[in-house]
Amino acid sequence: MRKLAELYTSWKGAEPARVEQLPGAGSNRAYYRITDNEGNTVIGVIGTSRDEDHAFIYLSRHFTLRQLPVPRILAVSDDELRYIQTDLGRLSLFDAIRGGREAGGRYNQQEKQLLVNTIRELPNIQIRGARELDWNNCYPQPVFDADSVLFDLNYFKYCFLKPTELDFHELKLEANFRLFANDLVAEESESFLYRDFQARNVMLDAKGNPYFIDFQGGRKGPFYYDVASFLWQASAKYPAKLRRQLIYEYYNSLKHYVEVPSERHFIQRLSLFVLFRTLQVLGAYGFRGYFERKKHFLDSIPPAMDNLRDLLREPDVFPYPYLMDMLRRLTEMPQFAPRQQPVVKRADGYKITDHDIYQANPLDGPATFSKFDGKGPLVVRVYSFSYRQGIPDDPSGNGGGYVFDCRSTHNPGRYEPYKQLTGLDEPVIRFLEDDGEIITFLSEVYKLADHHVQRYMQRGFTSLMFSFGCTGGQHRSVYCAQHLGEHIHQKFGVEVHIIHREQHIQQTLEAASPQPEA
Repeated sequence: MRKLAELYTSWKGAEPARVEQLPGAGSNRAYYRITDNEGNTVIGVIGTSRDEDHAFIYLSRHFTLRQLPVPRILAVSDDELRYIQTDLGRLSLFDAIRGGREAGGRYNQQEKQLLVNTIRELPNIQIRGARELDWNNCYPQPVFDADSVLFDLNYFKYCFLKPTELDFHELKLEANFRLFANDLVAEESESFLYRDFQARNVMLDAKGNPYFIDFQGGRKGPFYYDVASFLWQASAKYPAKLRRQLIYEYYNSLKHYVEVPSERHFIQRLSLFVLFRTLQVLGAYGFRGYFERKKHFLDSIPPAMDNLRDLLREPDVFPYPYLMDMLRRLTEMPQFAPRQQPVVKRADGYKITDHDIYQANPLDGPATFSKFDGKGPLVVRVYSFSYRQGIPDDPSGNGGGYVFDCRSTHNPGRYEPYKQLTGLDEPVIRFLEDDGEIITFLSEVYKLADHHVQRYMQRGFTSLMFSFGCTGGQHRSVYCAQHLGEHIHQKFGVEVHIIHREQHIQQTLEAASPQPEA
């Protein structure tokens, strides 16, 4: 501690006014919040591994040059065992979404938006962060390879599987492990694999913007790994619909940085990494729980086994027959029997409403992964947007549907009383309907939309999109999108997603069961 204080004094030119040790977070590094006489704070770190510290210092400096949201390194000791970095505050994403987690996955809109903001930012550090990065500075190895995969799979075998005393054939399992490892590293990758991307390692500023910490274990590797690590973290209890929404958000964000694979390929690859991460964390939980007797890790095993059960519902995704059969028998053991989940109310009294069903495009499919072929129930998406921001992308990959221009109708946004309102507010609705132009406009749209929905239902198509644009995406387009979405849902009973893009408002109208015949 004395040497850290000396480093601070050398950097600052004055001794610290106060030093507060921060709670440990499973790391062998010690963290201190150091305050000067004016109340300004920084974080001081004392490490035990020079190589690990060097990796963090190098990566932080590299990411800072790339203007990525990470702590800046302010001072480093000669031996790199002590360093000072900027203070990103006290609120982590893990703490910010505690209410939804403790309520068994009933996340409110604000919590979901924090998750969306975080997953959208992930490709930034994965792709831009990898550019001109010298991988030799990574710790403990520069690249994600088959040997590291096999190490983790065997960690699962020895620390979790064997203590359960489940009977299995070691040679057959080892053969499937090798196939699995080769598949995971089959694709060349030029991205930064964060490795420990989880809610505890994301700090939030006053505006809710994410900043990333604890990336010292990162290396060159596939971007799928971090998505699986984040969304299938057992203790987070993210509902399947929310996971699909966050996958969609990540996939669309990734498009801004690299040429993305097809949706089908993306989901197939992601599924492999979800299985790998599930086995990996079970290995960690087994070691910390069975051998170190830490209750927190034992408590994490049931939700991880629930994740594994979900994966086993689609065995055809994984071409490892012996491994999958062994995992199925594992989930059927009495000690891992599914537990009846109680309905938990949020402690903060928040009531989940339709407006909290945040699902602009859930990558339609079963609870775990999406399928993009075959026939199924029709899902309609209706967007409002501003032409200044461009026409919405079609998430289904079909090229988009109808786009209607509302700018020919009378614009309430030109008048002061309506400028702060939207097409969902009663004064704007009255203005548009009293004027009458919007009614005439929509009557023709309804005829076209009705015919199209009927034909899509008859042909077994699964996705249809309508978009309404106006100058600001605030009044006319919002009114039209909301009314068309409600009209289609009421008339045909299909699932409808209404997305007011510029207003950041999204709503799901659930499908009637069964759908009416067209």
